Amino acid sequence: MNPTTPFSELIARRTAPDQAVVRFDISDDWLQGRTTFGGLIAACAVQAMRDVAGSAWDGHVALLALQTSFVGPVGLGTMDVSVQVLREGRNLRQLQATATQQGQTAAVLLAVFGVQRTTALPPLEPAQPEVERRAADLPALPFLPGVTPNFTQHLDFRWAEGQPPFTGGDFWHSRIHVRLKDPQPAAHELLAVMLADAAPTPALTRLAQRGPASSVTWALELAVPDATDDDCSGFWRIDKDTRAAAGGYVNETTRLWTPGGRLAAHGYQVVAVYG
Repeated sequence: MNPTTPFSELIARRTAPDQAVVRFDISDDWLQGRTTFGGLIAACAVQAMRDVAGSAWDGHVALLALQTSFVGPVGLGTMDVSVQVLREGRNLRQLQATATQQGQTAAVLLAVFGVQRTTALPPLEPAQPEVERRAADLPALPFLPGVTPNFTQHLDFRWAEGQPPFTGGDFWHSRIHVRLKDPQPAAHELLAVMLADAAPTPALTRLAQRGPASSVTWALELAVPDATDDDCSGFWRIDKDTRAAAGGYVNETTRLWTPGGRLAAHGYQVVAVYG
């Protein structure tokens, strides 16, 4: 088996061939089928935005929203992310990132960064619903080369509710404990983006035979900036719910909870299912 590249190392090895371009080297242990894991592509794009535009921002500027269109596959080798600042206001900054490989557009991302504002609106922080089984009480999903996607070897998945894909179950939802296997800590923002896309659509549970699936569009809203104080190294929880499925497409929502039980992100996704 080829050596793996931890997330922290992949991010640290990035280069900047141009002042508005950041380059990442993608290894095969981050693939999901014939393309790179979408959560990694998005996390790299957010890092590129920070590198290009965020160096002049103070530490209070946080990622608030990210919209991603997955246009084409990203295979092995270099991926360039070009960044354009669309607008910088007093409170909000809006940026666009375009990921390319060999001159072909692979993903287009729009991001909104902002600072907290003084407001008379009282805070509303959702409570994390309980699940019957804790991560410590569950076995880890094994990594099976050639069976489970390559990128999953970097993550520790434990199913609390629902079933893994292609088990012929009757679930339209899943509740999964997950943590990154990396000796080096990751930035909360990048980890939240990556983990929010880590779990498979629960619709695949209903299939008895294996078949590919691919994210088409993904909208992510990050919540509770104070949750960045949580320890990132523990088990996060991904709650996924299928809202509709027809014609080979799935509409679903995702809630990502920090290891401390606070809402980190809320996502909406369209997934194409082949099979």
